[in-house]
Amino acid sequence: MDISSLIILSFALAADAFAVSLCKGFSVKELKLKHYLIVGLYFGGFQALMPAVGYILGASFGSFVEKIDHWIAFILLGAIGGKMIQESFKNDSCKEDSNLFDFKTMIALGIATSIDALAVGVSFAFLKVDLFIALLCIGIITFMMCALALKIGNKFGTYLKSKAEFIGGAILIFLAVKILLEHLS
Repeated sequence: MDISSLIILSFALAADAFAVSLCKGFSVKELKLKHYLIVGLYFGGFQALMPAVGYILGASFGSFVEKIDHWIAFILLGAIGGKMIQESFKNDSCKEDSNLFDFKTMIALGIATSIDALAVGVSFAFLKVDLFIALLCIGIITFMMCALALKIGNKFGTYLKSKAEFIGGAILIFLAVKILLEHLS
């Protein structure tokens, strides 16, 4: 996977965390530096950690599925993208606990928004991605996107929430098709 695809993938993976950060920003009356750091570190950290776990899982059984690895990456990325697009059409507003930034809430949200990154990490093992660069890119981009979303949500509300999920899903499907076409040609 080239660096431009990795950057695009990072933005797509950050879409769920971006949407949650919009809600968090909307729910806080006065944003402080600690809010940006909490949201950025939890979401960016989990988005970077989960692909590493997925990579380890994928690498452990990679030799068994080497001939169909591009199909696995295609299915995983396509399914995650489809799920994100489907969720973008749900009319769920921000939850009442959106203004909570405690450890328990942020751990749960960090895991929930990064499950898709775990599956992407599995595909990384098959695609021979430079894991360090990938994790760094995903973590930094997610951190920045979530900090930005916190500010946008605080100023403008959650208008962009479903659009972010839709765009992220569409990007993942695009990357899935790109990977498949590159391996079939």
